[in-house]
Amino acid sequence: MLKVLQVSFRRQVWRNVCAAAAGERPPRGAAAAAGRAARRSGVRSCTVDPNLEEQFVFVDCPGLEEEPNEEPNEEQQVLHQLGVSSAPPCGPLPQVSPQKHLRSLERQLQVLRGGALQEAGPDSFMEFQDVDFPLDDSLIKSKKKKKKKGEHRVFGTPDAGAAVSDISCSGCGAVLHCSAADVPGYLPSEKFKVLLEAGTLGGATCQRCHLITHHHKAQNLQVTWDQYRQVVRQIRGRKGLVLLVADLLDLPDSIVPDLPDLVGTNKHLVVLGNKLDLLPRDSPNYLQRVKRRLARYCQEAGFGPQVTDLHLISAKTGYGVEALISSLQRSWKYKGDVFLVGSANAGKSTLFNTLLESDYCKSRAAQVLQKATISPWPGTTLNLLKFPIINPTPYRMFRRQNRLKEALQQTEEELPADERRRLQRLGRHGYLVGRVGQTFQSRTRGDEIQFDPDSLAFGEDEDEDAAKEGADGSPAELSYNELKDAHWLYDTPGIVKERDILQLLQEQEVRLVVPTQAIVPRTFVLKPGMSVFVGALARIDFLQGAKSCWFTVMASARVPVHVTSLDKADGVYERHAGRDLLGVPIGGPERMERFPAFAPQDFSLEGRGYLEATADITLSSAGWVAVTAVAGEQVQLRVLGPEAAGFGLRTPPLLPHVVSLKGERVRKSSAYRPLRAAGLIDGLSAGAARSLRVKKKKK
Repeated sequence: MLKVLQVSFRRQVWRNVCAAAAGERPPRGAAAAAGRAARRSGVRSCTVDPNLEEQFVFVDCPGLEEEPNEEPNEEQQVLHQLGVSSAPPCGPLPQVSPQKHLRSLERQLQVLRGGALQEAGPDSFMEFQDVDFPLDDSLIKSKKKKKKKGEHRVFGTPDAGAAVSDISCSGCGAVLHCSAADVPGYLPSEKFKVLLEAGTLGGATCQRCHLITHHHKAQNLQVTWDQYRQVVRQIRGRKGLVLLVADLLDLPDSIVPDLPDLVGTNKHLVVLGNKLDLLPRDSPNYLQRVKRRLARYCQEAGFGPQVTDLHLISAKTGYGVEALISSLQRSWKYKGDVFLVGSANAGKSTLFNTLLESDYCKSRAAQVLQKATISPWPGTTLNLLKFPIINPTPYRMFRRQNRLKEALQQTEEELPADERRRLQRLGRHGYLVGRVGQTFQSRTRGDEIQFDPDSLAFGEDEDEDAAKEGADGSPAELSYNELKDAHWLYDTPGIVKERDILQLLQEQEVRLVVPTQAIVPRTFVLKPGMSVFVGALARIDFLQGAKSCWFTVMASARVPVHVTSLDKADGVYERHAGRDLLGVPIGGPERMERFPAFAPQDFSLEGRGYLEATADITLSSAGWVAVTAVAGEQVQLRVLGPEAAGFGLRTPPLLPHVVSLKGERVRKSSAYRPLRAAGLIDGLSAGAARSLRVKKKKK
């Protein structure tokens, strides 16, 4: 009888845990009724009484006395799904271990040739699949090795005696050569020489761009911080407009501090806050608040008087890009060149590609020019890439405005099928989505030329008159008449920050840390004497305070968050850093031996109420943690992380009301259920946008 009662009790406990995971819970008396009434009245409320001292049940990691790879029990699996202590969803990943520029490249090659440069064999470089230049079997038969997991076989060999070309890679801008694999712009000698002789080297991409685009692999290159800045300084003496791209996830660190010294004080400046699609809507006026914060950081950086305009955009989803183009065509018009400038990984190349296929670029240039290589790894663009800007004549502007008005009146049924699929796909990965289209298209199709008297009378298609096809059907290069008086938009290399967490991470770790989808806030309530880990990248200790505080983590969902008591924090890090529980870095104890040790920083904060964060603890390019405390409460925190990562404190916080974006409390834990905020589709009628959002919700 006793055994029957024990089994019944265990089953009931398990049902309660499952009900909590499914979002079902029994009524909680007066507190639950008050919470429902507050929600009906539109007043935000907190699910935890700040005056109530609660009893916490810590969900410990697989005990410090047990093996770390022990399978979790059923209750831990449920809490794992809710985000209390989770590993990356994808599981542990294997460790993977102009003339001035030409002269700089030649100096690098001389150093390599005069140093310890040895003859490279076929096993020295990564293979990439290329159907036009297959690997010669005779190169590898004599030196076959057992391929290790995560490694690539070799393709081609370098030729240290070959001359450097004067053609740049269309993906990153580096000068193409076949001399040394660890110098930017490298191509295997077998492919480089064939393309050079055929005269088709101009459309090629270097091996590094090929690996990034098709294999999601990044090569380590010998490019210094000063070399990046020297390339950007080439624009100092040129008349132009500077578009400063700032990463909204890394403010204010993503704003280049000495920008006037780099580009000169003779240029107007337009500031673009990028990656807006990743930020949730924490209050109705959050866009205006983010814009004011960005303007303030620009003033503090010392180049406020040069700023003529400021926009919030998403280069990835297209939100705000059409408004940016219209503003540039009205204000700057066709006065000179335009330069994209900003820190590494701010999204300049993504914006370059978006503008390349918009009304800002000459219509045929998008068919002739290749896109810039984009990746989560800093320093992808190594030289100046460019495309010709279209001349915004009055008639062209008139036709463009008509297209934008027609787009706003379209219903969902009138949208092309591929456009609907694009909006739905981007809506799943971002909060804010926009539409970027082209008004002016090439009118030549084979031997048929469509006659348009308006184009002849007003000349709005003057850049399209030479739209001829090559012998193989591909678009011919831009003609002399198209380029003789053209102005250009340049994509410059990203300025690598001196202190950045990404500089300490390996290839696969960067892919986990850099957010690529809309960030869903994860909120935890902590009492004094507790710690929260953001992966094994950062740890925040709640040292002193009279009442509980809320910590909202704004980071990639692939970076786990773990909460524990302060007395166990050292043991958790020692045992689980590099493993599944903390997730990033990856590679076990061997990887953590090379990872920098933690350095402490102490901060004292004063609470502003349980509905408004008091400050953000910035984690460099990995995001931030918003701290919310009771009004007037003094809070002592200690932040631990690598000194070279550049962690710090941001006041006021960027999203002060982000703590309100939390679900119900997870029973017997310090976590709240994460909630996805509502998104917005721009450039559509209200009904069409609402219909697309409803369909996404049903899915």
